[in-house]
Amino acid sequence: MMRPARAHPLWLAYILHRISGIILALFLPLHFWVLSLALTEPARLDEFLTFAEMPIVKLAEIGLIFLLAVHAFGGVRLMAMEWLPWSAPQKTLAAGAVGVAFFVSGAFFLQVI
Repeated sequence: MMRPARAHPLWLAYILHRISGIILALFLPLHFWVLSLALTEPARLDEFLTFAEMPIVKLAEIGLIFLLAVHAFGGVRLMAMEWLPWSAPQKTLAAGAVGVAFFVSGAFFLQVI
């Protein structure tokens, strides 16, 4: 029996890669704005850094690191799929990319707490 295409692990890896890319693209302008505060309004930067010490912001940072790791390792997986002669192990590589992303974000989490 064939499995629907949307239930295939590689399709799910594709969606995770797209969503992480969109969220990271939305985050970048905010990041650049906060960095610009260091040059233009140091007092507001200090206020923001105080805000960034809140636990919910720390949790969001961990999520951001996870998305960055997922996107990076998903991109490596895509390049490997296009440039290397893969066959059946692609599902394992997709799962491995997500596993490595969890490891990277978990290591960041352990440094934060």
